[in-house]
Amino acid sequence: MKIVRSKKAPEPIGPYSQAIVAKGLLFVSGMIAVDPATGKMVEGGVKEQTERALASLKAVLKEAGTSEKKVAKTTVYLKDGASFKEMNEAYARFFGKHKPARATLVTGFPRDDILVEIEAVATV
Repeated sequence: MKIVRSKKAPEPIGPYSQAIVAKGLLFVSGMIAVDPATGKMVEGGVKEQTERALASLKAVLKEAGTSEKKVAKTTVYLKDGASFKEMNEAYARFFGKHKPARATLVTGFPRDDILVEIEAVATV
């Protein structure tokens, strides 16, 4: 297994890696909307948080030598189900014609300012 780390994505806040490559697959940990340059949550709502989380995902994919076109599966965690449409629009813009398998769950987070978290599995 190989650990993947991008400086263009937030540092892990616990005992885990941004991503791991194992047997031709990249497993990306949940990305939240922390700006890696400042270490602070981006301002705005679910749209802005989704865009930042996906930008971090893209950075980790690139560091691993792959891209969003090779994402096979994502899991999206939302704080509020009412924000699904806003998240989904930003998500659709990011992936374009590529449509990975996806699950979306409404859940709580350890921090009140987290509105969305996105994890992924991609081929490398």
